[in-house]
Amino acid sequence: MSTDETTKLVNRVRRVKGQVEAVERMIADEAYCVDVLMQISAAIGALRKIGESVLEHHLRTCVQDALASPEPSEREQKIEELMQVFRRYGK
Repeated sequence: MSTDETTKLVNRVRRVKGQVEAVERMIADEAYCVDVLMQISAAIGALRKIGESVLEHHLRTCVQDALASPEPSEREQKIEELMQVFRRYGK
């Protein structure tokens, strides 16, 4: 991943961290439930975008390299790895 891409992802993670901390404060302060839920939804959406970026990078680098490999075991390993990711996050 390029330095620029890494910086952008780290900044996104920091924003999510701030959103989660805001949820904690809101709950402690007994904020209006809908407001808390909206903040939670925003944090989940931001994490989903981060995950999509990481997955895209993985596909364009690690998986692409493995599929170009002459070793069938390396290709199969990456396919199985992807299947595990899709099973877990495809829900």
